Formats: sequence, C-alpha cells, structure tokens
Amino acid sequence: MSELPSPQAPLYNHPLPALECWLTQLGAIQRGPNACLWDLRRPDWSAEIELAVEELSVRWLPGAGPQGATAGVERHFPYGFSRADVEAAILAGP
Repeated sequence: MSELPSPQAPLYNHPLPALECWLTQLGAIQRGPNACLWDLRRPDWSAEIELAVEELSVRWLPGAGPQGATAGVERHFPYGFSRADVEAAILAGP
C-alpha cells in the first residue's frame, strides 16, 4: 500500500494493510507469524505494539533489555484516536 489516509484520520479509517505500512514506516518489525504484534526499537527504549480488536496497545520497555522484561509502561489507544496523535505518543517513549 503506497498511500496512507490523512494523519488526522482516526485509526479505524485505516485498513489493516495501511496500519501495517504505517508501523513499518515507523521502523517497527512484525513479530513472527502473529500479524498483530510488532516490535519497535530506539536507542533508549523499545516498544511492543499490539493491534488488538478494539485498541492499539503499546508497552514501552526501558533500554534494549531482554524480551519479556516486566518493567515498563503500557498505554492503550482506541482506534478513534488519530494516527498523528498515536504516532506522537508512541515516539515520545515511556
């Protein structure tokens, strides 16, 4: 998919291929065969992103620590939020 809806459009106006394209553009990598789980790594933190049924969930982990670390911050973003707002929140980190 080459064209995303407007950044101000709510996530529910994005078809799944558009959401996947957007996450890829952010630098996230799809985790294995499970299409709803994504990993995003930054120098100071990493994030686990889940495309759930009613919301997008983000769990930030400090540093580049081991997968499954229990410390972290988790937030849930309803699909009614705009892509721009969710992107800003994700990239702001924990």
